[in-house]
Amino acid sequence: MSADPVSVAGIDGPAALRDRALGALLGAFIGDALALGPHWYYDLDELRARYGPWITGYTAPMPDHYHAGMKAGESSQTGVLLRLTMESLAECGGYDEADFCRRMDEDFFPRLDGTPMQGPGGYTSQSIREAWRKRIRQGLPWGRVAGNADTTEAAERTLAIAVRYALDPAALADAVTRNTVLTQTDGTVVAMTVAFGAVLGMLVEGHKFDAAISAKLMARVKSGALPFHTVTAGNLQAPRPGAAEAPTAGRFPSPDALLTQSSIARAAHDPDVRIEPAWKVALVYGMPCAVYHQFPAAYYLAARFADDFESAVLHALNGGGQNLARTMLTGALVGAQVGLAGIPTRFVKGLVDHAALLALAGRIGPGRVL
Repeated sequence: MSADPVSVAGIDGPAALRDRALGALLGAFIGDALALGPHWYYDLDELRARYGPWITGYTAPMPDHYHAGMKAGESSQTGVLLRLTMESLAECGGYDEADFCRRMDEDFFPRLDGTPMQGPGGYTSQSIREAWRKRIRQGLPWGRVAGNADTTEAAERTLAIAVRYALDPAALADAVTRNTVLTQTDGTVVAMTVAFGAVLGMLVEGHKFDAAISAKLMARVKSGALPFHTVTAGNLQAPRPGAAEAPTAGRFPSPDALLTQSSIARAAHDPDVRIEPAWKVALVYGMPCAVYHQFPAAYYLAARFADDFESAVLHALNGGGQNLARTMLTGALVGAQVGLAGIPTRFVKGLVDHAALLALAGRIGPGRVL
């Protein structure tokens, strides 16, 4: 495992930085495709009856279930949107909101009809359906089409933005925020989405997912790089008497979305706190779709299996429920830690269109914003 970086290129050099970026992006696509078949089984007995006691690879959806008709190893609509975001980043050299919105209008929305069980990838999420209705049926401009869905939908596409801006946390937070609010308006959801991007960016840099990560994130808040408001001093200590607040308060009213990661990392390595087997993290944090279920479970698996991509994604997958988001987010976090070189070949080779996805990922590696 890498030590903490001492330069923007990472202590182990540009090649390792690139490997971590590729690992994060391919890890996300792998996680998405792994869960395509056994997605959204909240009855774990039904999941086991249909797919066996332990799913180990890509599977096709059942004909009466979500994503019916798709093949093992294909991307869901989540993966389609991640790819669209990456294509925009690659063509523009960074986040260009006008280009992203144009691609949504011209390349993506025409493939939808506003119903859940339709569109590329076999299912369209709530926030995307709402944006489609407001944009296409009502003719509202971008900036007025977002809804209050509490899911990880934006985090799943903006993880590409986090990888692109991993070396510039201020630009990362700004771009992730602006892209997220195109489809989701809830302040807590936006804060937690930006926090996830900030964590992923740190892992791409080469930082460890351990008990120290929240202190590092808070240092970036204090420096003004991350837009979270805080009045504490040092390691969440009371402010000095008479000390003034920062001259500019952050967009988000508290830094809480940056603090849970260290607690979860401690729990993942505390011998007195055991979730066995680890897939039951889905039962501990919850199986549904909301950010407050999904992010903690992904953080736990990323901390516990920091150097074991296969164990991380398979435990995320076999927990049932909204395992597509859980496995995709976990795949990105652990992929960033192990790098592309640490992802078993069978997961890469079994991913449909993996060569094109790898080539695309190679075009949006992290770089400083000048």
